[in-house]
Amino acid sequence: MHRIVQNERLSPNVTRLVVEAPRIAQIRQPGQFVIVHLGRGAERIPLTIADADPAAGTITLVIQAIGKSTSDLVELQPGDTIADIAGPLGRPTELPERGHAVCVGGGVGTAVILPIAQELHRRGVAVTSIIGGRSREWVILEPELAACGTVVACTDDGSYGRPGFVTQALADVLAVGRVDEVFAVGPVPMMRAVAEMTRPLGTQTTVSLNPVMVDGTGMCGGCRVTIDGETRYACVDGPEFDGHQVDFRELADRLTTYRPFEQAALERRACKVGLRTTPKTDGRAESVVPTEGVSA
Repeated sequence: MHRIVQNERLSPNVTRLVVEAPRIAQIRQPGQFVIVHLGRGAERIPLTIADADPAAGTITLVIQAIGKSTSDLVELQPGDTIADIAGPLGRPTELPERGHAVCVGGGVGTAVILPIAQELHRRGVAVTSIIGGRSREWVILEPELAACGTVVACTDDGSYGRPGFVTQALADVLAVGRVDEVFAVGPVPMMRAVAEMTRPLGTQTTVSLNPVMVDGTGMCGGCRVTIDGETRYACVDGPEFDGHQVDFRELADRLTTYRPFEQAALERRACKVGLRTTPKTDGRAESVVPTEGVSA
């Protein structure tokens, strides 16, 4: 059993959970994830390890409540427990040792770029983080990223930071100085737009994909994606890939496969607790690190 140490609301439906998982905290690396199983009959949910404290034996999960399973998780309070956390899973991020890297995070994708930015900073790489949300209340983890380098915060409605989308801010950064590598995590349209923006420049661009996962070991085949015309499995070959080689159209199509089932599960949960709930989604599956917010 993994005890909840802290529950902190970061935005209207995004929560940071600090959870006891000492073995994972000792060996996790940027880009890796865990599969969380709340208890008997619950769904297995892949979530990126946003941070870790090896001394305290804890890992940090940043979760957006968009469906039944994630809603159940974010309601956990200190002292509550999660039955199983498997990990770390996936391939660690391949990071440069020098130069200038730009980390682009849309909504909860910001939680995925945080450990990347932290490790880049530790290596001495210059880091610019571009993060965004629909409005001020949806912008998360800005202070943590500011400790790693320059931060450009964007809001769709202009209520905070730079008005507009993260892709527009990225275009400005690419235009004024050298960028050696871009890391982008967020809604599929945003990642696709970033990849198309950097393709003509030949700038290495890494994206973190979010297909439906079940076992996290490559056995179920649910997380298959097409990379450079070949089938890969995000849980063992990724979840990060060269953005210029990803078939984003196929990924977007497959993310809608289980949406009717997710909606039905959420409605059943709402009936049990006496609520009427309409989930907010952006095309990312409930079973994968969900991301809310920034459009392309």
